[in-house]
Amino acid sequence: MSTNLPCVLMRGGTSRGPFFLADWLPQAPEARDRTLIAALGSPHELQIDGLGGGNSLTSKVAIVSRSTQPDCDVDYLFAQVSVQEARVDTRPNCGNMLAGVGPFAIEQGLVAPSGQGTTRVRVYNVNTRSRIDVQVCTAGGQVHYDGDVRIDGVKGTAAPVLMNFLDAWGAVTGQIFPTGQRIDHIQGLDVTCIDAAQVMVLVRAADLGLRGDETPAELDTNTALLARLEALRLEAGQRMGMGDVTHSVLPKPVIVSPGTSPGCVVSRYFTPHQCHRSHAVTGAIGVAAASVLPGTVATDERSPPSAGLRRVEVQHPAGRIQVEVELSEVDGQFKLVQAALVRTARKILEGTLFVPESAPAH
Repeated sequence: MSTNLPCVLMRGGTSRGPFFLADWLPQAPEARDRTLIAALGSPHELQIDGLGGGNSLTSKVAIVSRSTQPDCDVDYLFAQVSVQEARVDTRPNCGNMLAGVGPFAIEQGLVAPSGQGTTRVRVYNVNTRSRIDVQVCTAGGQVHYDGDVRIDGVKGTAAPVLMNFLDAWGAVTGQIFPTGQRIDHIQGLDVTCIDAAQVMVLVRAADLGLRGDETPAELDTNTALLARLEALRLEAGQRMGMGDVTHSVLPKPVIVSPGTSPGCVVSRYFTPHQCHRSHAVTGAIGVAAASVLPGTVATDERSPPSAGLRRVEVQHPAGRIQVEVELSEVDGQFKLVQAALVRTARKILEGTLFVPESAPAH
């Protein structure tokens, strides 16, 4: 026997996974996580018995509900389901999956489409306790997925989804630079520990003996590098006040190097034990922020910091992500105000998910 659950499978940015209303799932976290593990088909390298695709980018879940926050429309809880282990991590946010939250919320009746061509959905990310304004195309009073916007890492074009991150700075650890330093020395390397939309530890490619433009396949087969990054990650987690992060996907290790021109930065983002085939949205925001703030390992010395909007191109294995970062300046100190970028989303299927009885839904 199986338990039947409503489910919508969506692509958000360069990720994919099932979307659920919160009341479709068990309310107790342990029962909810068992259901998600069974739904994705973990633990199994191919996730052949579920919706997962055998990769962290396709082993993600979005859980959406009406918001408990007075200035937000919906709450969004992101769940990263491990491929190889029966484990769910709800500490990080996922900006790619976030691209599907606005369309999903409108189509599920949580947000009424505006009379204009676009509808703003203010999303509260439960994982990081931060707010994001999401603009969805709703011409004619319904969500439009077709359009002419192309994002690297996804074939074809789709309607734009504009996401403006309002207050994701220090959302997990309490500070944008959780160690109190912009550069720390860990495992013999200069690193920047940053909490800006995503919790990451940044390290220069050159300091690792790398060019910076290596492919994910090259990096994933470099076992010595992976071991060094994991040791770096574990110690960074301790210094950032996160404790033992062995079984968490945070912080994410990121290898950075100067881009092809001022305002560009090359990034290789790890998830955390494999190199991302493209790039996490939240990670791109953090990398862009580090590149425009002075004194980090990613600071773009070719573009001195200045108040106002700065456009940063984050170059990744599948192409690039354009991020607009707004800085303010008070007494010579620069602070992040907000960051925005464009993604796309698509509804793939909607129907009934059958969960094995061993993971009851209620």
